[in-house]
Amino acid sequence: MDALRSGPLSWIQPPRSEPAAGREEGIDVDVVVIGSGVIGLTTALRLQEKGLRVVVVTADGLLSTASAVAAAVWYPVGVAAGDRVAGWSAATFAVLARQAEDGVPGVVMRDTWMLALGRQPEEVPWWGAAVPDLRRLEPAELAPAYADGWRFTAPTVEMPLYLPWLLGRFLDNGGDLVHRRLDTLHQAGAWAPVVVNASGLGARQLCGDPAMRPVRGQLVLVRNPGLRASLRIQDDPAGYTYVHPRSGDVVLGGTFEEEDWGLGSDPETAAAILARCAVHVPELREAEVIGHPVGLRPDRRGGVRLEAEAAGPAGTPVVHNYGHGGAGVTLSWGCADEAAELAATAVG
Repeated sequence: MDALRSGPLSWIQPPRSEPAAGREEGIDVDVVVIGSGVIGLTTALRLQEKGLRVVVVTADGLLSTASAVAAAVWYPVGVAAGDRVAGWSAATFAVLARQAEDGVPGVVMRDTWMLALGRQPEEVPWWGAAVPDLRRLEPAELAPAYADGWRFTAPTVEMPLYLPWLLGRFLDNGGDLVHRRLDTLHQAGAWAPVVVNASGLGARQLCGDPAMRPVRGQLVLVRNPGLRASLRIQDDPAGYTYVHPRSGDVVLGGTFEEEDWGLGSDPETAAAILARCAVHVPELREAEVIGHPVGLRPDRRGGVRLEAEAAGPAGTPVVHNYGHGGAGVTLSWGCADEAAELAATAVG
């Protein structure tokens, strides 16, 4: 866990003295983005592409964000179906597919099997339009334990590689990164006349949103014994099960524990995750365990909040972009497009 939640990124941009003094000293920006997770950084990049000057304010080091711990496989898990979510997912899929083709660090298109122990509805999944090669598995392709399944190619993202790449692009484009813990949205107005609130769980306090809650996720990391395909089984009675290979390890999961703020790893939970994953992928039985990361998904009852507030604290325009739960990477670029458009309109 420590290896995922710390890193050499803290030196990239030292904290400035005080927010108010920062503007007096000549930080001339159009938009301040609160949060340096995948939602904040993708939104900041989209704002820069519109020619806007941007500062990102964050309380956490880059690899201490919830995004850094994510398994980060494209799939709209834990979010309700709907046209907006489907659109955000499809837009992000397209961006990540291009990035994989371009060799962006950490982004790979990976063969994915979504298996089911029981028969599934006949219709194509609501997210299926985003996935060009989605197909239902033939009975001959299914092992006896499985009744149904889908196969497709999906982006996977190694966040300890991808987040530094995002931040590097932002800084190379002239962006500023400020380490500061905010108590209110009003404080963010010290940097810019328009605020983008991508604070994740921090929105519970910053804008008094009681709908925000943590959904704890515990994972197991093992050395990759040669696996290449991702596996997802959502109806396993032993628990939600997924096996996601990366360049040097495999992410095994997982848990979805609502309202649980605990960041400690539970040994019994870890053993259960490893055992049920090994049932479906026997190669994992002898794999070396190398980590037990735990993260808190920034979930929101009622779904993602992505909207403009014309007169936020002290009259400052605020664009809210938070509450993505376990689908932050999956929705990131699609939500960034919409949030950046709203913020650019507010800048005028």
